[in-house]
Amino acid sequence: MDWYAWGEEAFEKARLGNKAIFLSIGYSTCHWCHVMERESFENEEIAALLNRDYVAIKVDREERPDVDRIYMTFVQATTGSGGWPMSVWLTPELKPFFGGTYFPPENRWGHPGFGSILTQIAQAWAGDREKIEESARHVVEQLRQQVEVAPTRTGAAFDAGTMESAFSIFRRSFDSRLGGFGGAPKFPRVSVHHFLLRYYARTKNSEALEMVLLTLREMARGGMNDQLGGGFHRYSVDDRWFVPHFEKMLYDQAQIAISYLEAFQATGDRQYADAARCIFDYVLRDMTDAGGGFHSAEDADSVIAPEHPDLKGEGAFYIWSLQEIHALLSQPAAAWFCYRYGVREVSNVESDPHGEFTGKNILYQAHTVDETARHFSQPSGEMRTALDRASAVLLAARSQRVRPLRDDKILTAWNGLMISAFAKGGAVLEDARYAEAARRATEFVIGRMYHAPSGRLLRRYRDGGAAIPGFLDDYAMFVQGLLDLYEAQFDRRYLELAVRLTEKQQELFEDTDSGAFFSTEGDDRRLVLRVKEDYDGAEPSGNSVAVANLVRLAQMTNRAAFRGSAERTLAAFASRLQLAPAGVPQMLAACEFLLGEPREIILAGRGESPEMRALLRQLHTRFVPSRVVLLVDSAETQQALAAGIPSVASMNLPPNGATAYVCRNYTCALPVSEPAQFAELIQ
Repeated sequence: MDWYAWGEEAFEKARLGNKAIFLSIGYSTCHWCHVMERESFENEEIAALLNRDYVAIKVDREERPDVDRIYMTFVQATTGSGGWPMSVWLTPELKPFFGGTYFPPENRWGHPGFGSILTQIAQAWAGDREKIEESARHVVEQLRQQVEVAPTRTGAAFDAGTMESAFSIFRRSFDSRLGGFGGAPKFPRVSVHHFLLRYYARTKNSEALEMVLLTLREMARGGMNDQLGGGFHRYSVDDRWFVPHFEKMLYDQAQIAISYLEAFQATGDRQYADAARCIFDYVLRDMTDAGGGFHSAEDADSVIAPEHPDLKGEGAFYIWSLQEIHALLSQPAAAWFCYRYGVREVSNVESDPHGEFTGKNILYQAHTVDETARHFSQPSGEMRTALDRASAVLLAARSQRVRPLRDDKILTAWNGLMISAFAKGGAVLEDARYAEAARRATEFVIGRMYHAPSGRLLRRYRDGGAAIPGFLDDYAMFVQGLLDLYEAQFDRRYLELAVRLTEKQQELFEDTDSGAFFSTEGDDRRLVLRVKEDYDGAEPSGNSVAVANLVRLAQMTNRAAFRGSAERTLAAFASRLQLAPAGVPQMLAACEFLLGEPREIILAGRGESPEMRALLRQLHTRFVPSRVVLLVDSAETQQALAAGIPSVASMNLPPNGATAYVCRNYTCALPVSEPAQFAELIQ
């Protein structure tokens, strides 16, 4: 196959040769992308057709979400569904005219064969090119109207009734038996958790909290949670979180970890803290670059047996036979472990249409530690120690297997999400390792993916080089990471950089006339659409994260420009918030921040003093989402913060100890120094 990158070389070849473009969009850990690669792109006859009749372009959707977003919109609009690999045929002017997802090499399973499609499209292009190009222009114009976002209603963009409506929608789709929203397959759409927890914090509606807690408990029990190594797989193919699609994505680890941390803050229940720790330890062990950045993903497929390195199966790295476990563990530890994690002699996977789990088991928490102890008449403490020891033996043995392919590219947006998680984890769990991981990753991005003279971010780093101008997602998610890191560690450089990057984001992406942010800059003429993304799916949308950043920064700096930008964005999405709130839960969470009458918590004193640590412990162990936190630790910092919040200038900076000011709309209660008084004020 003669693949081209997305760029002028390929476009010019298509124009000069009057050829249609075949665009394949996927990503490195995509199972069906690998299948189509093996079946079709490596097929000599099909490759010859592609090379003869088309200019073939391959795009990594994670590097170029802008390209993916445009053509996914087309495929979904014309076929009713989407996914990867995505196959789209374009005119030389990059306008789409036919598309779909996976195509088998021959007619199969109700899908037309890829080879026959290539032949038919080539014949149509040769015989009726002008009609195809006219149709493509018409389609693009329709898509442009479809994706347009602008204010369509007067009055407030949202109110408490908007949140009630959204809660009711999620309540109706909630699985009250197994957690999650909707049926199989089940995805961990964590932005829904973020909204529900904030709705609970404001309304004290315990049902919203319980929906999240049940979901988190069931997710942790299931096979979607890597019971040995930590970290969550992409999704569950069933409704009980048991049989996963085995790829692991960095953005899932980041968001799920935060959800467990917030559940721990809201309840004080250590099981949620323990679940977060397992995620963090996995990322530190298996997903962290030597320089401190975080890698993107691990593949679902892995080598079944070392003697057959080309033979791969989904989840092969993670599954176990009963015989393997008995060979590694002595009795009675083997029996205890198998009871705890649901291991059977044949297989514990009852529905296995492709025979991938014959004789193998997916580990899941079939019984609790206490249930296992009672079953075998053992003390719970001794049983927990024995099970931990057994898990360590199996994890060490598993580490000798051939690991799944790791996608080692480092993406600014996803690193921003993981920085947020580690920053919060370091503070909430009081773990210096997690705090340091957040700091190192931040310095990695600043040192390698940020160009200080221009104030711009780059999207991707790999093999010693950074490339691709950053998108809205990169700016918004990295700024979120900077704000969370500042509120955890109080290095003012991070707050100042968050301000500068937000100003650059406004310059590059904001539609100041109609409101909201485009996903891409306006000077890329190779894109047939500029989209204002708002759907909060597996990843939160750039607009939702941007709004949350803007309302936080407006509160922290008292800048009208940030507040106005947030208001324009929410006004642009007012119809979405009112008519389709289930699509924008992360934006709803930002709205909850405002409805919760956010507080400014200003701490005065030395950041490392025992008195300050005592106040911070009260802050970080409570779920108080509608607040911002600032630290005044020197005359210089006091002067800098007072430029935005004048009342800071009159605050007393104690030479020893620490003082806390809790304010609403910059009007502060009397300062307190006692942790108990501080806890009462913030709660």
